[in-house]
Amino acid sequence: MVISSIDLKGGHVVQLKNGRELVLERDDADALIAEFDRYGEVAVIDLDAALGNTNPKGDTVNTPLLKRLLRKGNVRVGGGIRSVRRARELVSLGAEKVIIGSAAWKKSPDGGDVMDAEFLEELAAAVGRQRIIISVDAVDGKIAVKGWTETISVPLVEGARQAERYCSELLFTCVEKEGCMGGTDRALAESLRGAVSCRVVVAGGVASVAEVESLERLGCDVQLGMALYTGAVPLKDAFVRCLNWQKSELIPVVAQSAAGQVLMVGYANREAFEKSFDTGWLTFWSRTRNVLWTKGETSGHFLELIRMRADCDRDTVLATVVPHGGVCHTGSFTCFGSEAEEASSLERLYGTIAERFADPRPGSYTATLDGARVREKIEEEAEELCEADGRGEVVWEAADLLYFVSVLLYKEGVSWKDVRDELDRRHKEK
Repeated sequence: MVISSIDLKGGHVVQLKNGRELVLERDDADALIAEFDRYGEVAVIDLDAALGNTNPKGDTVNTPLLKRLLRKGNVRVGGGIRSVRRARELVSLGAEKVIIGSAAWKKSPDGGDVMDAEFLEELAAAVGRQRIIISVDAVDGKIAVKGWTETISVPLVEGARQAERYCSELLFTCVEKEGCMGGTDRALAESLRGAVSCRVVVAGGVASVAEVESLERLGCDVQLGMALYTGAVPLKDAFVRCLNWQKSELIPVVAQSAAGQVLMVGYANREAFEKSFDTGWLTFWSRTRNVLWTKGETSGHFLELIRMRADCDRDTVLATVVPHGGVCHTGSFTCFGSEAEEASSLERLYGTIAERFADPRPGSYTATLDGARVREKIEEEAEELCEADGRGEVVWEAADLLYFVSVLLYKEGVSWKDVRDELDRRHKEK
């Protein structure tokens, strides 16, 4: 599958040829990650950090933008990560994986180049091996470091075999091909894929959907930059072509809500996937009627597409959607339950509060709450919860408190996801 790349330099999104020549510069990182996240993982790379253009804290001019992007998708981050502290910080801020480049290598006492096993073992203990990606970028078949400005004496395949012990995947960039749109070094990619058993991501020069598909069949994912920004590789086409159509011409699609509730399972062919991406409404292939059908086209209960993710075998797809009404033909919210409405959750409560303020119903208590009053109620309910006697009272008072906290969050423009992200950040800092 394709991993979309957002490279940052000087506070802008850029694309460089061979890592040096500026070819493209733009300032729509938020819009880009929103689009890229529909199709797969996103790599955010701080090129200034890779080049050592940092302040004493390790930050660059790109840091505020990078931090903002970390919670907006399935994001991996790279560029100048040279310490365990920095890696842990980025993971706590939302990075799913960290990409380690130059810091993976050091000079041996005899002047040779070797893996920095001590650093990598400490890193794995701190963030987990599954969160570590090691770059094995190459120039003339040798590992490139320091923002691709130098090479070390380690051949690519040998370096990859050493690195695999400390990470869950390798990122291979053919530096000579980077940004040139002339295809990657297929022979090197094949050699690398045959030498290691972990996940391999290929970058540098890939310029067509056919090449993306070919590398997928080889067992490699592809990280794309220039090919996306120039339109040479449409993400929709790459996603569809990388699915495992050898098993079947119909692929199961599991639809789930943003809160994680499974809603339904259907089947899609190539045309159905394309229509889902084109329209933004989840579309299937009807096996009984042998026609395309967009969920909701009769009932009006559409499934608004947020993102799709293929599983590890590329033969099943998870679609995250926003349901507009009951999903099941019986009227239930989900095909796996009998309730007419979504299961209670903090997100559902928050959504109801938002509706009350946007379109107040006659007699709506929620719509009367201003900032001062809701804070008073939180103080009252917190005291009542502390004084609650017995399980029943605790449940009752906790529900009241969560309601008023939800109102305050809405008024302050804070979501429950923001709160969970902060709890997640604190957990990962430990």
